[in-house]
Amino acid sequence: MNTISSFAQLDIIDPIRRALHTEGYRVPTPIQAQAIPLLLAGRDLLGCAQTGTGKTAAFAIPILTRLAASARRDGLRGPRALVLAPTRELASQIGDSFATYGRNLPLRHVVVFGGVGQKPQVDGIRRGAEILVATPGRLLDLMQQGHVRLDAVEALVLDEGDRMLDMGFIQPIRRIVAATPRQRQTMLFSATLPPDIVALAGGMLRNPATVSVTPTASTAEKVSQWVLHVQSAHKRNLLAEVLRDRAMARVLVFTRTKHGANRVAEHLNRGRVCTAEAIHGNKSQSARERALAGFKKGSVRVLVATDIASRGIDVDGITHVINFELPNEPENYVHRIGRTGRAGAAGIALSFCDPSERTFLRDIERLTHARLRVVESHPYSGQPRSPDATT
Repeated sequence: MNTISSFAQLDIIDPIRRALHTEGYRVPTPIQAQAIPLLLAGRDLLGCAQTGTGKTAAFAIPILTRLAASARRDGLRGPRALVLAPTRELASQIGDSFATYGRNLPLRHVVVFGGVGQKPQVDGIRRGAEILVATPGRLLDLMQQGHVRLDAVEALVLDEGDRMLDMGFIQPIRRIVAATPRQRQTMLFSATLPPDIVALAGGMLRNPATVSVTPTASTAEKVSQWVLHVQSAHKRNLLAEVLRDRAMARVLVFTRTKHGANRVAEHLNRGRVCTAEAIHGNKSQSARERALAGFKKGSVRVLVATDIASRGIDVDGITHVINFELPNEPENYVHRIGRTGRAGAAGIALSFCDPSERTFLRDIERLTHARLRVVESHPYSGQPRSPDATT
């Protein structure tokens, strides 16, 4: 039972407490309340919590505390803490969090990822950054070029570990981990803990504490989840129809493919339904940043994304998530809808399900142990369906 009701009850150094106070953070989330004391005590940790519950602060605060309390070991150069993340967006957000919580500390951080020139990243490493946040592919490139060594790493974090496995990063991760000292503190955080993640953790973590603040693969409590049965050919028209509701102020739409994301955004803009942008791996980093900035400011009402964004978009006030296409991996459903209903707010998730996707729907309901409520009738529903129509 969590009895910690304020950050003041945690053994956090004053510069970090002041930074948290400036940001208006008073009460730790469950993952923070449980993980921070364990990590401050030096334990390895396997953490499971839904997206949007504060996992980044749960590891960033102990790392900053550790680095501020001790000097770099003699003769060693390079980062003292390494955080691996699956996407550019998530890596950038983690870097922003270290800057926020460590604003009163003389600790440098650098974020490295692909899709942009490496020179500014290499310069940041050479200036003596204590904290390195990286995507695995770009980090391996820099290691092979001799720009970064990891023999000074004291703390290692794998964030969104299940996503990194989904993206095929298992071999790069193993090579990176092998370049770090055996004596280190290791943390693995994820919103889901499938068996392969548990197996990976077993080979990396030493006698880890396990913190799971919600059931594995659970969905946010305050997100209302609905499914709309529709023929594939009618999905775009249905999307335009539901977006007529002005309560849908900031909407994240998911497709399975990059081309699909482009087509949906083009359809919404061409039909003057609303301003929409697509974000996916084929977009340049500058285009992704512009799209995300517009979405945050409100000049872009709808952001159409592939699953690369389900772990990497941290935008307040997303009112609705729409699964234009259901994911073929049910775990991704959990991460997608976790973009709304964050920080205690309510949210709505709508899933468009065509006949070919009913197996995906059954997989989602089996994983989450919940039935999605059926919108019985809508302009493209055909015959009204009963809630048992998907079984």
